[in-house]
Amino acid sequence: MKQGTIIKIISNQYTIENEEEKVVAAPRGKMRRSKAPMVGDHVEYEKVQDSYRILKILPRKNQLLRPTVANIDQALVVTSCKDPDFSERLLNRLLFVVELSNVEPIICITKWDLASEQERKTIEAYLAILKNCGYTIVYSYPESDDQALKAVLKDKVSVLCGQSGAGKSSLLNRLDPRFQLQTQEISKALGRGKHTTRYSALHEVAGGLVADTPGFSSLDFSNFDLKHLDAHLKAFSPYIGSCRFADCNHINEPDCRVKSAVEEGKIPSAYYEDYKALKEESLNRKVF
Repeated sequence: MKQGTIIKIISNQYTIENEEEKVVAAPRGKMRRSKAPMVGDHVEYEKVQDSYRILKILPRKNQLLRPTVANIDQALVVTSCKDPDFSERLLNRLLFVVELSNVEPIICITKWDLASEQERKTIEAYLAILKNCGYTIVYSYPESDDQALKAVLKDKVSVLCGQSGAGKSSLLNRLDPRFQLQTQEISKALGRGKHTTRYSALHEVAGGLVADTPGFSSLDFSNFDLKHLDAHLKAFSPYIGSCRFADCNHINEPDCRVKSAVEEGKIPSAYYEDYKALKEESLNRKVF
């Protein structure tokens, strides 16, 4: 019995890789009916005559549904400065989705070269507060050397998220031209069925692995338990447990350390307002 990581799925063919080999396997029938393997899964497998069979999926530390990837180290929240314009609200909510998924967020700013001096100042002021909150921020645009971004990707399994047009694919192709070549080869192999055939993969980019699908952009929070949203947010973490009330929602309660941090400029007000809107929405739905 061997162990490896699923790096590609095309239809019912699962490519497994470890330090010794790369093989194509199929899952046991019972496994397909109960919990199907996904890209990023660590699995146990064996050789049966001339084929390989997946026997067991090892415990996942996390998983995403869009793209369908498991055991992610980080998500690059790709945010453009122009075309489309920088949006604090979109950035905040993407951060929330990533953190609720138990994935480390990395803020990646694109199209910096297209922003005016005033736009840069406004964006930098907001990002400075997020950086002080503990978020890692990198920049990527045609004139940048991308060294910080490459360092972030190295030895990590990453996905990208962000709205359409933020520059996710351009970013990856600029970092490593092989990414585009690899995806083109798979598209040719899939042919006309590429839009209906189940397909997902991890590719080597900048010394790490990146999900082939350009990440997720869904801001649907209906599948998340928002009861402890505050405990997931990096910006809130220094203050959780310091409020007067142990079950503080950080909305109307007195002596709230989170609200005090917002007033002191330690947490961006827009970030807090987006948290508050989600929290109030969930409370009004009587989810808890």
